[in-house]
Amino acid sequence: MRLVQVSDSHLLADPDAPSRTGVPFRRLEAVIEAVNAERPDRVVITGDISGDETAASYRLAVATFVRLTAPWSWLAGNHDVPALMAEHRKLPEYLDLGRWRALLLDTHVTGEAHGELGPRRLAGLVERLNDDDRPTLVVMHHPPLPVGSAWLDAIGLRDRQAFWQTLLPFPQVKAVLCGHIHQAFHGQQSLDDRWVEVYGCPATSDQFLPGAETFALDDAALPGFRVLDLTARGLETRVVRLDSA
Repeated sequence: MRLVQVSDSHLLADPDAPSRTGVPFRRLEAVIEAVNAERPDRVVITGDISGDETAASYRLAVATFVRLTAPWSWLAGNHDVPALMAEHRKLPEYLDLGRWRALLLDTHVTGEAHGELGPRRLAGLVERLNDDDRPTLVVMHHPPLPVGSAWLDAIGLRDRQAFWQTLLPFPQVKAVLCGHIHQAFHGQQSLDDRWVEVYGCPATSDQFLPGAETFALDDAALPGFRVLDLTARGLETRVVRLDSA
């Protein structure tokens, strides 16, 4: 099973409108073409689909994502409007990945840049983990670990300690995928006698400078995505970036 993660497209209602370092729509088109070349079985889009919170931006997103040759699903980021997203396409809570599965968590907090799950969503996570012991990916927008940039760490997952405590009894959780940080990232969280991997993803739009104390763009980094190959033996992953922007 090959799963591809795409994230942070920040599309605008006007497809020709620029962001800080390029045109988000054109860059997303190029990423879609590169993703298709990887022949994925599924694609998951980890939030911040819109850059202006307009219905037109979601119409443009759907019209672009349908060019994927694999089935695709999305979840909301802090810049998104979940109700508008749901009008255009369902926001699923899980994906069946054969030997594996993915649980898609909603960390969106209306009007805030940080993320939070809260008691109700954490209780729902426990229910879904109790239902199935297949190897599991947890997918969310906000990172549940510090990523080494002070400004990003201040707007990550606010209740991350409660999240990790929730995962303690469930060894089937092998990795967490997150968006939000606009950069490739790999971290680990220790849970008693095991480690859970945490993977961040480049944006299809602007890239953020790793290790920056305050907001900074990485002008040298190109848009990209993450490829995950899920097998009976485990998980292998790599980041793919465009050859040019």
